[in-house]
This record gives sequence, structure tokens and C-alpha cells, in this order.
Amino acid sequence: MTKREVMTTKTDQELAKLLADTRAAFREVRFAAAGARAKDPNAAKKSRATIARIRSEQHARSVSSSQTAAPAK
Repeated sequence: MTKREVMTTKTDQELAKLLADTRAAFREVRFAAAGARAKDPNAAKKSRATIARIRSEQHARSVSSSQTAAPAK
């Protein structure tokens, strides 16, 4: 699990790569659940939480960059 403090120190490219890797891992866990019993039953929840943290950080960065780029009224 990746904490928010770690997310803020990563670059945009690192966040994008981490997001892609986490989504791939989540996909594997989700489809593996249809077969045999999972080794880690909480893996799907952890993956979803990590994806949410990454997306939240990406959104916060996009909002802050759009606010600084917009002219003041």
C-alpha cells in the first residue's frame, strides 16, 4: 500500500506508471478470484485504494495547475 506522503513526492510520469501497474495487478487479482481461492483476500481492496490515492493526487495536481494558469478576475 502506498501512502499519500509517497504520492506527493512522485513525478507525474511515475504516478502514471504506478497507476498502470496497479490497474494491471488489480485486473489479475479480479480474474484470478473467479478460479481458486486467493492467496491474499484483501488484495483487490488494497489495489482499489492505491488506485484511488493515485487518481486523487493526479486530480489535485491538475486542479492546482489550472488555478495557477487561469487569470484572476
